[in-house]
Amino acid sequence: MIISYKELKKQYNYREIQKLLNENKIYKIEKGIYSNTKNINYLELINFKYPNAIFTLESAFYYHDLTDVIPEKTVLAIKRDSCKYINKNIKFVSTIEKYFNIGKTSIIVDGIKIKIYDKERMLIELIRNRNSYGFDYYKEIINNYRKIKEKLDISKITNYISIFPNEKHLYEIIMKEVY
Repeated sequence: MIISYKELKKQYNYREIQKLLNENKIYKIEKGIYSNTKNINYLELINFKYPNAIFTLESAFYYHDLTDVIPEKTVLAIKRDSCKYINKNIKFVSTIEKYFNIGKTSIIVDGIKIKIYDKERMLIELIRNRNSYGFDYYKEIINNYRKIKEKLDISKITNYISIFPNEKHLYEIIMKEVY
């Protein structure tokens, strides 16, 4: 279990915290973050540090099994008006409020529940960002979408697209590439 220093201070004083650390009853993970286990899951740490963030783009494609390419950085969507985070292992995608919760869902990865955009939203994001990806990576994901097209909820896709600019163009590309 991960706990913040602020929460620890509510239960223990400084000396008691130091004693717990020395006795290996708690472990310092990083500044201000502690755990009752020495090794914690990276996804659990991300959930703790960025509770409002949503996995998106390369990370979402990977966790939805649409690619076997492990992302170099974890990609998280955050609201545009939220505070700016800095982490060399994470790419933060600033998203305006209007689009932030579209397709937000949860899945279990390595026993950890994470917030992630659903496959339908990620298909739209793939099309919207297609020029940012290499041809082989894009084609791999499109081919995997073709394999699961019967499982996709077309009404969700249509509803999501109607909120984004260039809806007709996005819809045409999705129909051409996947269906």
